[in-house]
Amino acid sequence: MAYTAPPSPPGPVGSQYCVCKVELSICGQNLLDRDVTSKSDPFCVLFMEVNGKWVELDRTETAVNNLNPAFAKKFIIDYHFEEVQKLKFALFDQDKSSTQLYEHDFLGEFSCTLGTIVSSKKITRTLLLGNGKPAGKGMITVAAQELSDNRVITLSMAGRKLDKKDLFGKSDPFLEFCKPGDDGKWMLVHRTEVIKYTLDPVWKPFTVPLVSLCDGEMEKMIKVVCYDYDSDGGHDFIGEFQTSVARLCEAQDASPLELECINPKKQKKKKNYKNSGIIIVKSCKITRDFSFLDYILGGCQLMFTVGIDFTASNGNPQEPSSLHYINPLGTNEYLSAIWAVGQIIQDYDSDKMFPALGFGAQLPPDWKVSHEFAINFNPRNPFCSGVEGIVQAYSACLPHIRFYGPTNFSPIINHVARFAAQATQQETASQYFILLIITDGVISDMDETRHAVVQASKLPMSIIIVGVGNADFAAMEFLDGDSRVLRSHTGEEAVRDIVQFVPFRNFRNVPKETLAKAVLAELPQQVVQYFKHQNLPPINSEPA
Repeated sequence: MAYTAPPSPPGPVGSQYCVCKVELSICGQNLLDRDVTSKSDPFCVLFMEVNGKWVELDRTETAVNNLNPAFAKKFIIDYHFEEVQKLKFALFDQDKSSTQLYEHDFLGEFSCTLGTIVSSKKITRTLLLGNGKPAGKGMITVAAQELSDNRVITLSMAGRKLDKKDLFGKSDPFLEFCKPGDDGKWMLVHRTEVIKYTLDPVWKPFTVPLVSLCDGEMEKMIKVVCYDYDSDGGHDFIGEFQTSVARLCEAQDASPLELECINPKKQKKKKNYKNSGIIIVKSCKITRDFSFLDYILGGCQLMFTVGIDFTASNGNPQEPSSLHYINPLGTNEYLSAIWAVGQIIQDYDSDKMFPALGFGAQLPPDWKVSHEFAINFNPRNPFCSGVEGIVQAYSACLPHIRFYGPTNFSPIINHVARFAAQATQQETASQYFILLIITDGVISDMDETRHAVVQASKLPMSIIIVGVGNADFAAMEFLDGDSRVLRSHTGEEAVRDIVQFVPFRNFRNVPKETLAKAVLAELPQQVVQYFKHQNLPPINSEPA
């Protein structure tokens, strides 16, 4: 996810995540003609360079019989100011239904950074073949738009008595929505699906960003064009009209808005011409599609708790072989995990007071085993001041406890869940709880832990597990519901995936921030998913 950049000097909340969504619109000009009996059927594929390799991100639709396509499908990318994001746009002529690119004829490609496109807003460049030579006269135009406006518009459209265009049947109508570009030409924004054999189509409702449709300007004129679909790409014009989003918003479920579809040529020729049918706006709704950053900037606090495994399998902390042994550099894998995660999350908690709990140890004075104890030995106030406070409390407690067992996760999960449950009573998007569990091995109370996670999935809470050492972490992978839905021992399913597991050994020889990125990768979407599921907007959000 985009919100896990390495720490930077303190600034406004969220400032180190200099990221927004950018929408890229693609047009081709004078593309190579690879088809013998007709024109090429081009589609565009977007690649991004990741670790020196090109990785496919997305594809446009295919434009039939068209050497100058304007693709309706937009590419939406997270734009990181602090990273060089190399992109490649490759065009192909679709020959088969295969998804394999080598099955299609190559029409040329163009590479640049996302920063280049954004700084120019719109660029037109020559398409190159694999040998670096121009692909005929082929050109590509890429236009960028920042999707900083989080409003989305949902339209439900229908038609009535549209002109009949097919000789032996009715029409196969579809709509295209266009807005004026900077160059004064109409730019395609959205194309509906085709409804076959009807003059009274009802299209599926669709949602597009408001900034895509009208640059976020409600009064700006947009054009809606109705065509009759032909499989050879030569779609027949039925009619068109111009309107604004403000006008479309007059449509309500109870009272739809009706707009005449006009064919200007017919209108000139025929005196008694009325229209080429009616386009009906059945409903038009504008809502906000809130992001993680919207919730954070709206005042949501991330409440961070650490749970540390002090079971005997970790080894005697006095000996260098122990996972709790603090080396001459003042660190170990437990401390590295606390720093990596804590340094990112502490920016989102205003008081920076974090509970730090231990489990699996015998405590003085009576040496009873505890699976939920404050590592500062103050059960009434287990809070540590900042990540430094957690580190100090951890180092100070090591000589005073006896490592024991078993490895029980459920008490600490239930401990944090109790606070998360209290937060839900406020019925606002004000707090989200993150539990970091650092452990060296196999869970002893798997049934209870599964049950605790399933119950916690209903709450504003996520669990991050970092596995230290070289043990078998199969059970942790099981809790991380990326590949399957987690179920409790009673069969109840988790309502969402809230566990993210990473083995520390995969990050021993990489930059520190790499662990933080992996550990926090799923957190932003988990926060958004929870609050959206509860229909809770950011606290300080404006109505759409």
